[in-house]
Amino acid sequence: MKRDYYEVLGLSRSADKDEIKKAYRKLALKYHPDKNPDNKEAEEHFKEVNEAYEVLSNDDKRRRFDQFGHAGVGSSAASEGGAGQYSADFSDIFSAFNDMFSGGRTRGGGAPFGFEEVFGGGFAGGGRRGRPSAGIQGGDLKIRLKLTLEEIAKGVEKTLKIKKQVACKECNGSGSKTGKTETCQTCHGTGEVRQASKTMFGQFVNIAACPTCGGEGHVVKDRCTACYGEGIKQGEVTVKITVPAGVQDGNYLTLRGQGNTGPRGGASGDLIVIIEEKAHDLFRRNGDDVVYELAVGFPDLVLGTKIDVPTLDGVLKLTIPAATQPNTMLRIPGKGIGHLKGGGTGDQYVRVNVHIPKDLSAKEKEQLRELRKAPGITPAPGDPESEKSIFEKAKDLFT
Repeated sequence: MKRDYYEVLGLSRSADKDEIKKAYRKLALKYHPDKNPDNKEAEEHFKEVNEAYEVLSNDDKRRRFDQFGHAGVGSSAASEGGAGQYSADFSDIFSAFNDMFSGGRTRGGGAPFGFEEVFGGGFAGGGRRGRPSAGIQGGDLKIRLKLTLEEIAKGVEKTLKIKKQVACKECNGSGSKTGKTETCQTCHGTGEVRQASKTMFGQFVNIAACPTCGGEGHVVKDRCTACYGEGIKQGEVTVKITVPAGVQDGNYLTLRGQGNTGPRGGASGDLIVIIEEKAHDLFRRNGDDVVYELAVGFPDLVLGTKIDVPTLDGVLKLTIPAATQPNTMLRIPGKGIGHLKGGGTGDQYVRVNVHIPKDLSAKEKEQLRELRKAPGITPAPGDPESEKSIFEKAKDLFT
């Protein structure tokens, strides 16, 4: 069974592209075949890491994976590279080497001696680390949405009121009365602080987000009194959610950018809607099919009849054939649940069982005693004639 792609890369579902890329580079470097010759386990890990990165680094594929799991992306993520091929971004891998060795030995007090110096400036896509961010991203929200089986069968659109962090109206989300900011004096606008340490292997540099500005590189001037300079306040919004037919308990939908608003103009997090399926009074779900238990009187099982039975669409008349045996399953095509992937609908199955009355009048009991004497009611084992006569005896008694 395939592992969750976020689990493969060791990430949370709110991870941004930079975090995904960083995790991929680290694991691709660790499990690369050139570093692990003749190691099948490492090779399988390498393929798994590449497959996870290919899905999560693609906005469309990630959206489908977040909504429907592995079923949403099918096998395309694993097959696009072809058998035995790797889709690793080697610029990312070499950039990872560069990260490992930057801050290493220095020559004559100059710049660190790393991969950029060896390869003449490094590889495209390495980029400068520690870019000040345009605000901090807001947190994700998780809510549970309870649905009836009728709603799941056809799909439904829900309008929900969500309490979340929204942009402050007084300062338009900037956190400042005047909307102005100034360069952070702790990190001087870089958004990061560095701490060097010397070991027997050389000098290493630890890089962390600036504690003063939170990695933004700037701080607000004249803080807004309504939001205390955060740029966000608790509020309520209305969100429309379209739930497709066929979802199951535990499935979830991800609405990008519908979560908490980020402080001081930061991007919004996601809204994760977890589906909860309400238990139904009449039906039991079996995949995209539904099962209904129907109790029928003994005479109707013997002679056959037509009975009104409920469905997810309403009531319909079901024919019970003569001589129907207890525990028989009768199928009603197309009266189940819509398929999540592709068109079509499941079926409804009606399990027919005999109704055993508990309270009988004296006359009814006497009739049953007379019926029990008939040879066809309790046939001798292996006596086809006795089994055949049960229907004739019952017909005379109940018609």
